[in-house]
Amino acid sequence: MKPQSKLKYVLAAGAIAFGFPQGAFAQNTIKVGSVLSVTGPSSFLGEPEDKTLRLYVDKINAAGGVNGKKIELVIYDDGGDANKARTFATRLVEDDKVVAMVGGTSTGSTMAMIPVFEEAQIPFISLAGAIEVIDPVRKYVFKTPHTDKMACEKIFEDLKKRNLTKIGMISGTDGFGASMRAQCVKVAPNYGMQILIDENYGPRDSDMTAQLTKIKNTAGVQAVVNPGFGQGPAIVTRNYAQLGMGDIPLYQSHGVASKSFIELAGKAAEGVRLPAAALLVGDKLPESDPQKKVVTEYKQTYESATKQPVSTFGGHAYDGLFILVEAIKRANSTDSKKIRDEIEKTKGFVGTGGIVNMSATDHLGLDLSAFRMLEIKNGDWNLVESGS
Repeated sequence: MKPQSKLKYVLAAGAIAFGFPQGAFAQNTIKVGSVLSVTGPSSFLGEPEDKTLRLYVDKINAAGGVNGKKIELVIYDDGGDANKARTFATRLVEDDKVVAMVGGTSTGSTMAMIPVFEEAQIPFISLAGAIEVIDPVRKYVFKTPHTDKMACEKIFEDLKKRNLTKIGMISGTDGFGASMRAQCVKVAPNYGMQILIDENYGPRDSDMTAQLTKIKNTAGVQAVVNPGFGQGPAIVTRNYAQLGMGDIPLYQSHGVASKSFIELAGKAAEGVRLPAAALLVGDKLPESDPQKKVVTEYKQTYESATKQPVSTFGGHAYDGLFILVEAIKRANSTDSKKIRDEIEKTKGFVGTGGIVNMSATDHLGLDLSAFRMLEIKNGDWNLVESGS
């Protein structure tokens, strides 16, 4: 099977095998679509999303489905190509007749698909990071990951506590990196931050020494912030250490919140801080934390099934799927418009990313408290103590 081929995953009970007519089969299932970057440069995001959706749809169906109907999950792999993502989105609407969509690994792919689902009036829960996915609010578009704007605010909040206000920036030119850079520039004055130098790198760049040398030689820089995802931030982190810049705090974004970043960056990752979901430090949360049960159970289930370390990216897919499932239950219907209305009414949903409270003006439903500031110590994630 080609990487970009359809990965159709029919999880309904074998109605055809038992002689039921195809019409009855269709009526007794709930078709949910997904377009993910399972292969390609964003596969470290898309692969755990794909595995999470398949794993939990299986579990939901084994437990009787949703309102007595099995979920039929139709997944396409866009390979990180936004044009392919749009093509697959059209196919999900026109050919597969899905009632809702959970997917969109990257900001670029998500933005390419939004017009398709908006026009078709089918709810789309994106797994991409940039704020532009839900700002401005579009009637049928929602998302589960914290926004890049929130990441900037959480980083600046932490910098302010450390009395560090003069920063250098180095950001990726990809959709997420460019969007987060713009958000950081926008909100920096609110936190008293001065951006003394602003560098960038392309998605195919394999060495950022030149840009980091400029930052190192800029007088007064007290910390460096790196908006980006993929391999770029790991290269930045390694080059940072090679240039002996370890005495200047380095902050990454939630776009690197997986163990693969630590593995790629190696010992250079020691001391790096980033905002991320509670999922990465579930075992370190107090028993009173409302997310502890959800994140520890997801981590155990995912790692047991896949033999791979959990990442926040799979967690975003978990949240998207269960927000949708709960909305379908409340709607007691597979009508896309009714499902959309119930997604928007989501209140008090405890997910891996935080406690979600959506509204007509907020299609994310998370605030800054959903972010935890983490520091990499001894090759693992650690909660930053307040004020440290």
